[in-house]
Amino acid sequence: MITAKESELRQVPLFEVLTNEELAAIKPRFSSLNLSPAEILFREDEPGDTLYIVVQGLVEIIKSLDAAGERILAVRGESEYFGEMSLFTLEHRRTASARALTEVSLMALTRADFDSILQRHPQLAYEMMRVLSTRLDESHNRSIKDLMKINQDLVQANTDLVAAQAQLIEKEKLERELQLGQEIQRSILPQSLPLLPGVELGAIMEPARMVGGDFYDVIPLKGDKAAVIIADVTDKGIPAAIFMAQTFALLHSAVSAHVSPKTTLLKVNKSLLEMNAGGLFVTALYGILNLKTHEFHYARAGHEPPVIALPGEPAVECAVRIGQPLGILEKPVIDEQRVTLPPGSAMLLYTDGLTDNLAKHMSDSGSQSASGEGKSHPTPKSQWMELFSALRNAPAQNICTSIYRAFNRPPQFDDVTLLVLKIT
Repeated sequence: MITAKESELRQVPLFEVLTNEELAAIKPRFSSLNLSPAEILFREDEPGDTLYIVVQGLVEIIKSLDAAGERILAVRGESEYFGEMSLFTLEHRRTASARALTEVSLMALTRADFDSILQRHPQLAYEMMRVLSTRLDESHNRSIKDLMKINQDLVQANTDLVAAQAQLIEKEKLERELQLGQEIQRSILPQSLPLLPGVELGAIMEPARMVGGDFYDVIPLKGDKAAVIIADVTDKGIPAAIFMAQTFALLHSAVSAHVSPKTTLLKVNKSLLEMNAGGLFVTALYGILNLKTHEFHYARAGHEPPVIALPGEPAVECAVRIGQPLGILEKPVIDEQRVTLPPGSAMLLYTDGLTDNLAKHMSDSGSQSASGEGKSHPTPKSQWMELFSALRNAPAQNICTSIYRAFNRPPQFDDVTLLVLKIT
């Protein structure tokens, strides 16, 4: 039976993707409050850590409250939410004020509870990113209309100044969108790696732009197993970030200790084909690590193969068969393999940005073309694989950081992600 609060949450577009069971699970995290007409809920620039959903009534969102230039940015009504901006800014301060226009009933959700819900339901991040982008566009359009009205009263001498102001607004809007995209993307990635018995983990992810298309995760499963994910969406920037959020959510929902990695990737591919209007694709490596036997059963969809450093041996790349990316073919060929990691061994998973960035800089500097006849010069991949071999006994996180710092050269042309697993 759906309760009144669950029914109210069901009306909110942000939560349409959740099942009744999921709504029931998050319902207790919401508190209720009421406002009288003209009552101030919060003021611009004060600390804020709460998201509000309107159950009944109207709320005005205002810039420069009580000042001569007071401006109403929006009016939020039933089933709409507001206050989300302070959850994503670094200072967690309100970017506008909120005032009740009528009698208002609200549901409230703290930042801590919102973060907890977002971790369990990362698909909500995609919907929130879409709403935030729409609201920014609406605000920007209103600003343009206001400027056009002002321009009608200006003399021709102000034309150049108005054009400069419009460019500044557009630049600030784009920077704000990218900043919000980066903060939302970071929030759906693992904030810390899990503690697994007999396994030490380390990871680093650095996008080439403010947002990117790489992602990774390690998820403990039942039966002494753990799911390991690393993926790389083609392209960079906002489109890649959105496609990344979709793929991340699909992989999380498909993860299971009882389903083969190949079957899991094929299931994700089917879903991506249904929603991929932008023609993007993603390479992925998904595997199940048995924490007792240390067997790593993995499937590779066009992604870089694992690099293994066994005790006393140099690092080598695992053998590869054909593996095709997800999101473009109805029945891609998936490379499925197994490898056992004995104690003292280390495995490195990575995205191709590590090698591509180094190769690009070597090509630009002419270091490859300057090689003498008959001389053998190391390739970008062989260089960092040699460092990986030398660092095998270092802490896993130090391995990732050292390789990235040693071989990434500014400017960075592609996203870089490294994930290291050491068997202790």
